[in-house]
Amino acid sequence: KFSFNAITVDGDTSTNDTLIVAATRQANHPELKEGSQEMNQFEEGLNSVMTSLAAQIVCDGEGASKLIRVTIIGATDETDAFSAARAVANSPLVKTAIAGEDPNWGRIVMAVGKSEAQLNVDKMAIWLGSQKIAEKGMVAFGYREDIAVSYMKESDIEITIDLGIGDATAQILTCDLTHEYISINADYRS
Repeated sequence: KFSFNAITVDGDTSTNDTLIVAATRQANHPELKEGSQEMNQFEEGLNSVMTSLAAQIVCDGEGASKLIRVTIIGATDETDAFSAARAVANSPLVKTAIAGEDPNWGRIVMAVGKSEAQLNVDKMAIWLGSQKIAEKGMVAFGYREDIAVSYMKESDIEITIDLGIGDATAQILTCDLTHEYISINADYRS
């Protein structure tokens, strides 16, 4: 469900990343029927490949050192879920905090807040990995900064944000924004 439509490196698009899937009907296989076990297996396999390739594009972003999964749950609808997820995934402040291994939940709240998603801060909660770091606009009960800081050193970071007002979800894959990103793009000449 989410693959190339749900990735961002820096919020800009690139003409260099292209994927084409074509059915030429040249193979001598029977046609797959909608709803059949074979069609379901094909769809699962294709989705797995597309999701993997999408993550590889993000990991190959200029200067990327961390893959970040931003997951929104509890949104009013899928449009709001994607709006909030994309706002977090494209936020330079969130991306640089992650590059600096700083579990700054205030930057995440700011990014969600600037999205067009409906939200109620008093119902919102944020997790870094499995640790709840914020809820109801405050530090979560039981939050331990040493655990959050240790988690931020990993190369695969999961941020989950529960908006607490609906059932819709979305996920965006992104990467951190490092000094190397700036160096690569500042030195680039066309």
